[in-house]
Amino acid sequence: MQIFHETGALLEGHFLLSSGRHSDRYFQCARVLQYPDHAERLCRELVSKINLPELQVVTAPALGGIIAGYEVARALGVRSIFAERENGRMTLRRGFGIAPGERVLVVEDVVTTGGSVREVMQVVREAGGQVVGVGTLVDRSGGRVDFGVPLWSLVQMEVQTFAPDECPLCRQGLPLVKPGSRQQPGA
Repeated sequence: MQIFHETGALLEGHFLLSSGRHSDRYFQCARVLQYPDHAERLCRELVSKINLPELQVVTAPALGGIIAGYEVARALGVRSIFAERENGRMTLRRGFGIAPGERVLVVEDVVTTGGSVREVMQVVREAGGQVVGVGTLVDRSGGRVDFGVPLWSLVQMEVQTFAPDECPLCRQGLPLVKPGSRQQPGA
């Protein structure tokens, strides 16, 4: 947490999350991952928690998970790829592929609802790969998100989120900020 605070990666205010929900806190992991030494240190610490024999590939959702996925793959000595949106759907591009039966770890920078991770898991399964776990730097769900495979995180905290029509921050008139990389529907 000290590294997240020192780099300004933990923000406080009124934020629009990729899920469409609102929150008073936001992890902007790009602020910590811009420092290669911090990225390497955090991802090596995450890897120290992961016990996956015969892992072959790490994949991550673009954009937020790319650096974390790469650093985790480097620490594990395996291949690193990423999935990205094309026409609103997560897909493998740029010549990336997963061979049938390959054992895959999905890595994300921050998990709240797990939507992006689930999309990447589906891409892996459609390619014939086997998702054997999920790793994340920050689990904002407080441990409630369930992917059906082991989940490892460096930081686990419960950050309150609100449906837009029930948001007390909106009622207070606080300006809404969208700091993430994913566009909202209709945006």
